[in-house]
Amino acid sequence: MTNFTSGLELNRAFYREAVAPILAAHFPHLRYSAGLIGYGSDVLGYDSERSTDHAWGPRLQMFVEESADRDLLQKLSDVLTSHLPTEFRGYSTSFSKPDSNSVRSMEEAAPGQVRHNIRIQALRSFTNMLLGIEPRQHLSAIVWLLMPQQKLLEVTSGEVFHDGLGELGPLREHLNWYPHDVWLMMMAAGWMRIAQDEHFVSRCGEEGDDLGSQLGAARIVRDLMRLCFLIERATRRMRNGLAPRLAGSSARVSCCRFSKRR
Repeated sequence: MTNFTSGLELNRAFYREAVAPILAAHFPHLRYSAGLIGYGSDVLGYDSERSTDHAWGPRLQMFVEESADRDLLQKLSDVLTSHLPTEFRGYSTSFSKPDSNSVRSMEEAAPGQVRHNIRIQALRSFTNMLLGIEPRQHLSAIVWLLMPQQKLLEVTSGEVFHDGLGELGPLREHLNWYPHDVWLMMMAAGWMRIAQDEHFVSRCGEEGDDLGSQLGAARIVRDLMRLCFLIERATRRMRNGLAPRLAGSSARVSCCRFSKRR
């Protein structure tokens, strides 16, 4: 094991130095896109050495044309299995089989037998699974509201290393933020949620229910944090990135002032 390298830095190099040359040599006419997007703290830039114990390591999302058949997908996977190095910059390129929670971890492998973590699929399959939409679908306000913020974040964070299909970049740009009316609706709903809860903090205290008062105040603080992200036009982060991202937010000052007045 070497000194910790962030997942984005590691996989940017992994693609350029290991994966891309193999694909160019064995599939010179293949049109594809590749990057590190989807699940994981490494995609968001919040990974640390602790992250390396599961669902982390040399890995990629690779997208091929919709016309690609299963035989081609299998050939791509087999070539990578046979030709990838067993390690890259001190990290194993081979992963365990998914456990009961569908989590994979790095493990050692013999040369030519790398059980890689390069997910190969059509972009349509990826967006259908993650967001329930087509890559080029017109999105109504209802569809925008039905897509979880965390899933939108997974698609628009990380980095695209190669976009030979010319579709992944435009998709990420399109999903980068909500249409104006949807954005306003979400902020109005957030303020309404706070307005419906705020009086219970003091009411619980008047009844001697200190625990209820504390829980209500904590819920309001979390809602205010979510509003800060909306005001800043930033998709809400996962829990371990919530406070660091909020600390740099100018909206934090306005929301804190509001909470103090209440």
